[in-house]
Formats: sequence, C-alpha cells, structure tokens
Amino acid sequence: MTFLQKLNKAVSANNSMLCVGLDPHEKPLFFFCKKIVDQTHDLVCAYKPNSAFYEASGAAGIAELKKLCAYIQKKYPHIPIILDAKRADIGNTNNGYVSYAFDYLKVDAITVHPYLGREALKPFLDRKDKGIIVLCRTSNDGAGEYQDLITKGKKLYMHLAKEVAKSWNKYNNCLLVVGATYPKEMKQIRAVVGDITFLVPGIGAQGGDIEKSVKAGKNSKGRGMIISASRSVLQAKSPRREAMKLRDEINKYR
Repeated sequence: MTFLQKLNKAVSANNSMLCVGLDPHEKPLFFFCKKIVDQTHDLVCAYKPNSAFYEASGAAGIAELKKLCAYIQKKYPHIPIILDAKRADIGNTNNGYVSYAFDYLKVDAITVHPYLGREALKPFLDRKDKGIIVLCRTSNDGAGEYQDLITKGKKLYMHLAKEVAKSWNKYNNCLLVVGATYPKEMKQIRAVVGDITFLVPGIGAQGGDIEKSVKAGKNSKGRGMIISASRSVLQAKSPRREAMKLRDEINKYR
C-alpha cells in the first residue's frame, strides 16, 4: 500500500483530515505521546512527530521516537506516520536520511526541502510507496523572504509548486507543505497543481483560519489536505475533545 492509499483509507475511516503533531513538551517523551495517540487515534488521518523534539534528548530521544513509531504501527497500523524532519542534502547523503526514516523508523512519509533540486532528492522520490512532502509555502511569518522572490514573472513558491506537481511526481508520491496562515497563496497553488495533497501546518497556536484554509485548499474530491495541529491539542486539558473539535470544524467546510 502506498502512503496516499493508506492516508485516503484513514481519511475515510475516521472521516478526518486532521493530523496531530506529536511534539512532546513533557518527559518521558514516549509516554506523553502515547497518551495523545490513545486518545485521538479514531479522530485523525495521520500523526506527525517532529524529529527535533526527540533529537534534543540525544540517543535516548531517538530511542523514544523509534518506540513511539513502533507503538503506532503495532496498535494503530491504519494510521500513517509523517516524520517532520525537513531533510535534504546531496544524493549520497540523502541515502542515509532515507534509510533512517523509512527503514529504521519505518515511517510512511517525510518532509523535505527543495533547495538542492530534484536530482539531489532522487533517493527520496524513488521510494514509490512513501510520501515525499516538499516545503512550498511555509506557515512562518518570514516565509516570504525567499519564497516571494520573483523569477520569470512568478513568485518562487509558485514555480516550485508547478514543478513538483508536473515533473517531480512521477510516482504520484509527492505532496506540498502549504501553511494555513496563507490561504490566498494556498488557493493560487491549488489552481496550478490539481489534486495533489497538501500538508497544512499553522492552525491552532499559529493562528491559521480553518474555514479559509479548507475552502482554499481542498481538492476536487473535497479532501487533499492533511491539516496539522500540535500545541493546541497536546496542551489542551482534554486532547481528545480538542482533536474532535478541530476535526468537526474542518469537516464543516469540506
């Protein structure tokens, strides 16, 4: 089963385009995240651990990330795992990143940055069964510093979106990161890339608007979005209640 097949089955089974980011702020990391997973597994379409939160604790943190991935894969095997690591380097180095993510952690998808170009990312793109999620229009305030640069009459992120959809997506395993904090830009991207799926950070703590995002980003099938929330769920008094609220609000505008 490919990443997108697994994702679409989870979207249908849980009636959800919500992804919970497993970015722990308490230790032990594994047990903190396990509680979140156990409370939300029937409300999400994916989980997204950010590697930095585990790497910060060194070898012990990586071991807890491995334990978390293994737990989800055993207990909730229908829910895909996205490793938010934003990797990319020259091709030979990328072989190590690919092996770590897909062979050691056994995650279903990974975020990558495109600055080195398609040729360098070939080790990722060649993994036909995995999701390769390319940074395009990110959710941070300073996103426009380079992404808004005009080249050949268009903003850089628009060139990138078109190239990923047209030239990089040979195996139908590419996705794009498009922040909820930029719904106008999201609508422009959707218009040129067809039904390709977006990973959408920026709702919740970053202030992205769910209604505007869903209306701008959903594809022709009323899906095509993995809308990610981390702090707003993890720090809620009831993570389950917060996840349910977000899922239901997203569904209102599908």
